[in-house]
Amino acid sequence: MKCPFCNHENTRVIDSRPADENNSIRRRRVCDECSKRFTTYEKIETIPLIVIKKDDNRETYDRSKIEAGILRACHKRPVSADSINELVDTVETEIFNREEKEIESRDIGEMVMNKLKDLDAVAYVRFASVYREFKDINTFMDELKKVLE
Repeated sequence: MKCPFCNHENTRVIDSRPADENNSIRRRRVCDECSKRFTTYEKIETIPLIVIKKDDNRETYDRSKIEAGILRACHKRPVSADSINELVDTVETEIFNREEKEIESRDIGEMVMNKLKDLDAVAYVRFASVYREFKDINTFMDELKKVLE
């Protein structure tokens, strides 16, 4: 494993422990060259999941897209980074527990919205406004009414 600080090739594992409810392994490493420490996570490699987009294009699943959408929705909201990571982990686990080779982006979006609704109402409405592509104020108000109920 290369050191992220100095790019030196030799690093040592100084601690290993289960993470994410035993779905991965957290490894604490130290660089032999600069002596800085960093953490890596090891997960089981799975068959790539294909996401079917709204326009019927297909692309490989990318966790960072879910993270980016949630981060945008939670911008300047009192939501911790740990809560965001936990939400992404939960959605990702739900996706992979389906054990399907393909999933529609619409289904992923609905999963994210269901989790965001419980985490932060404003972040939920922000995410929904982009995801559902509100065309006018009435559709926006309909979504707000759902939150207020």
